[in-house]
Amino acid sequence: MSDREKLPFLVIGGGIGGLTTALALSRHGYPVHVLERADAFAEIGAGLQLAPNASRVLDRLGILDEVTKDAFFPRRLVLMDAMSGDRITALETGEQFVRRYGYPYFVTHRADLLRALLDACRDSDRITLAASKDVVEIIPLPEGARVRCADGSVYQADALIGADGPGSAVRRTLLPDDAAPVFPGYVAYRGTVPMADMSAALAGLRELRDMVLWTGPGMHLVQYPVRRGELCNLVAVFGSRRYRSDTDDWGTEEELDETFALACPQVRGCVEVINRDRCWQLFDRVPADNWTQDHITLLGDAAHPMLQYVAQGACQALEDAAVLADSLRTHDGAVAAAFKAYQTERYPRTARVQTSARDFGEILHIDGMGAKLRTALLSQRTHDDYSDIDWLYAYRAEAPTGRPAPTGRPAPTGRPAPADREVT
Repeated sequence: MSDREKLPFLVIGGGIGGLTTALALSRHGYPVHVLERADAFAEIGAGLQLAPNASRVLDRLGILDEVTKDAFFPRRLVLMDAMSGDRITALETGEQFVRRYGYPYFVTHRADLLRALLDACRDSDRITLAASKDVVEIIPLPEGARVRCADGSVYQADALIGADGPGSAVRRTLLPDDAAPVFPGYVAYRGTVPMADMSAALAGLRELRDMVLWTGPGMHLVQYPVRRGELCNLVAVFGSRRYRSDTDDWGTEEELDETFALACPQVRGCVEVINRDRCWQLFDRVPADNWTQDHITLLGDAAHPMLQYVAQGACQALEDAAVLADSLRTHDGAVAAAFKAYQTERYPRTARVQTSARDFGEILHIDGMGAKLRTALLSQRTHDDYSDIDWLYAYRAEAPTGRPAPTGRPAPTGRPAPADREVT
């Protein structure tokens, strides 16, 4: 591609956030080109929880039915004591929940969500996709950006959106003095297990059709069905007591087993069968109040990486994409004004979710008298008390109303420049 050829919108990152952004922009008539570093558009990981605030976005994009066709709808979200095996509290997610928020709470496989997004993007004549594009240089321009990839390809865009995850190259360009990610010393093992193989591990457990979170001192385990209930997604999280920055001898399988050794039989059974091929370190950042510069902005984990404890990482990326696209429409395609309005709308919410995730992690992992007080307080709440989560689940991902006078050059609405619809 010649430097003289321009793209209207360029998205770096072909994961959930990047593809949702491309789809949302295309629904408003904007052409988008997406670059993905990996050799193919694919997701690693396993299960994914999608709350009503995410379902609402998927419905707007017209893909909710496709995403949910193989999903699992838990009857309730249950908090259990990992040591005693006793139930602490629960949240009903049935008819009353759906009436309140308009959409269900469901769990699915990350790959299933990405596949639905990818199919919708491929069906759009406004979206082009390119894999194996490792971005090595980003040059901000007065009204756009120039991007160079390791294979020598160069892209010049009128608007650049970084949806390239916690290690975002776009973020490093915008925020060169940014503080390092926060690592609290927690790691996760996760994967799916055939439900037939879970019978022995969960013998006597009633909550096989629920989303269950087992909480214990310095650790927790999440368990829920995916793929129509045929698989069980397991995530074991613990704080490594051996963590040192100058060695990799921590967060090991041995430490996993040691940490959960005193848990109740059901939790130990889950840990025994969990996938151990990879260990994930859990990072987040202190909320940044500025992730936009003129015609460049960030989205999802690139803008606001968060700990997984309130299951909102993907949900917030979906919200970002919807608000960003709406903001461009509201500002008649004036990119700089639209990007700034998008950030203004999203920062207070994403910062609250980030800090809430960190706080909830502390509540989950507390020990001693703190754990006893937590259990005593939470056990008193009714299972249909939604007051503490209304702010999270009732949110509508839309740009502020009103159509301000356009400022800056309107975004082009022509076709993307690359000739190939998709390069892999």
